Amino acid sequence: MRLHPVWLLLMLCLSAPVAAQERSAVIGARAMLQYWSDPLEALGTLHAEESVTLSATVTDIVVELNFQDGEMVEAGQLLIRLQDAEEQAQLRAAQATRDERRSTVSRLSQLQDRNLAARADVEDSQARLRQVEAEIQGLEARLTNYQLRAPFAGRVGFRDISVGSLVTPGTELVTLDKLDMMKLDFSVPEVYLAILQPGLPLAARSVAFPDETFDGEVASIGSRVDPVSRSVMVRAELANPDLRLRPGMLMEVVLQRSPRDTVVVPESVLVPSGDRQFVMVIDEADDNRLERRQVSVGERRTGQVEILEGLGAGELAVSHGLQRAQEGDKVRLLGITDDDTTIRELLEANRSEGDT
Repeated sequence: MRLHPVWLLLMLCLSAPVAAQERSAVIGARAMLQYWSDPLEALGTLHAEESVTLSATVTDIVVELNFQDGEMVEAGQLLIRLQDAEEQAQLRAAQATRDERRSTVSRLSQLQDRNLAARADVEDSQARLRQVEAEIQGLEARLTNYQLRAPFAGRVGFRDISVGSLVTPGTELVTLDKLDMMKLDFSVPEVYLAILQPGLPLAARSVAFPDETFDGEVASIGSRVDPVSRSVMVRAELANPDLRLRPGMLMEVVLQRSPRDTVVVPESVLVPSGDRQFVMVIDEADDNRLERRQVSVGERRTGQVEILEGLGAGELAVSHGLQRAQEGDKVRLLGITDDDTTIRELLEANRSEGDT
């Protein structure tokens, strides 16, 4: 059986004759305070923060289109105008009648001031003026049905109509979505209901962007538990500044429950004994003397473990070389592994020093 080169180096460095070195050689790992959470996975579907399908409310012909496929539009922007010539003519006629009745009211009021007109005639003319003003307001309200404007800023969908198309009430003309913030809906088993709360962080991924993670947080929790699936709906919010996420996308959700700062060490520092776990702590203040200490472990990740009790952040523990080291021994520290320093680099560096 052939050994990996790293293990060969490790055996050469850690198994040197005791006569040649008074202390056992070890490699250490420092306990680090890190941000951890217990992941809860789910599948969710994206929805736009605001979404609407604009449709016709009257029967008439399209005379103006002011958007292109997928265009960004502003709130209040005119998108579609229908033929409204008849209604415009009725409005102009009503406005002319209003002007005439205003003149009549003004003339009768002047005559009444000189006791040349009856008060009843003045009041009748004022009533007729209010009547035509109400008619104008009604016509203006009806005219808004012939102009479809964007209710909010967003991106329009495909344009499936053309100028000259006849539309009827209920005809879907164009979709509009506000995409700078997305809603992500997913279900969570009811057993986790106690830990769900607004503001809980999460990360979401999509097969469309496999190398990217979209961060968000829980916005609200459903008010009911599904009696069939025994799950509760959760709605989260994801920022979408680049507008790459689209409504309807399937997202893999990792909910970061119980977020906390905790002490983390490599799994290689653990020394199991029955159902208990120990570590060999290197007392740097006492000339690298070893202390065997029982620890309580929590969650595990790939190659890492959470320490709940028994080891503090910043303390140094033996990760390799425990075969020859005993509690109370003073050891020779070959180096400390971290994100920037691998075991292989430490072993090769110490082997080079030994050759010289």
